[in-house]
Amino acid sequence: MSSVAHTVYDPARLRTAMRRPRRWRQMLVAYSFIAPNFLGFAIFTLGPILFAFALAFLHWDGSNPITFAGLDNFWRLFGDRSFIQAFWNTILYALLSVPLTMVCALALAMLLNQKIRGRELFRTIMFFPYVASLVAVAVVWNMLFNPEMGPVNMVLYTLGVSPQHLPKWAADRNWAMITVALFSVWKNMGYYMVIYLAGLQTINRDLYEAANIDGATAWQRFIFVTLPQLRPTTFFVLVMLTIQSFKVFDQIYLLTQGGPGTSTLVLVYDIYNEAFISWDLGYASMVALVLFLVVITVTIVQFRFSRQAE
Repeated sequence: MSSVAHTVYDPARLRTAMRRPRRWRQMLVAYSFIAPNFLGFAIFTLGPILFAFALAFLHWDGSNPITFAGLDNFWRLFGDRSFIQAFWNTILYALLSVPLTMVCALALAMLLNQKIRGRELFRTIMFFPYVASLVAVAVVWNMLFNPEMGPVNMVLYTLGVSPQHLPKWAADRNWAMITVALFSVWKNMGYYMVIYLAGLQTINRDLYEAANIDGATAWQRFIFVTLPQLRPTTFFVLVMLTIQSFKVFDQIYLLTQGGPGTSTLVLVYDIYNEAFISWDLGYASMVALVLFLVVITVTIVQFRFSRQAE
């Protein structure tokens, strides 16, 4: 009897029993806030990703029954000239756009971090291409770089370049990728300028004062003070630009559509062609899987180098 009474009227157990329903209610409230976002992510992002991963090992054209392909889609990559061309074009685009965007963004940030008249206006002007409609910006860019009547070629002609040597920009196989890369730099450098501005404003001014006392020039202060202090910001910009360059599609679609020939064909545009032009969804998923692995590998390598540099 004493043990039963002790079990029923034990204050510690009674408090624990009262806490459990309250804890479950708190958990249900927390999960109810998370559930809408998680359901949207699961249905529209996680589900398609898993389906695309499975589809890479299947044959499907969107209408006929799905058949198992095994590694056929993977081995097909090595004999596909379009994929090989798109892969190297993507690498070339990244090598052109990423360093140039970083240099332009940092230069703009350094300039607009100074106390100059109209600084806020110039910052807004530089940031505007990033938030402007991509279609409108692409139309303006095509007009500026028109081979026959574009203002850029008119300026080059005024500077003494002969008409035979004027670049044809997006209409020329040798200049098309450069044109797309320049467009991406112009559109994105304002956004990364803002990121660099935030990094510049966190640098301790005492470091510059100490460098001035030691007689450092402006270039030496930039090399030995500014760049080391901006290392985390630069690493973030590098990773973001690299990922963005590997998944470029909209600029290619609006400016060149992969041409002339296959000179600007990139991996994402090749995926689009295979999936929605040729309706070879299994092979397109395999190309997408390879692109995913490439991006993951490059990002891991960048993180490794960053840690070694520290």
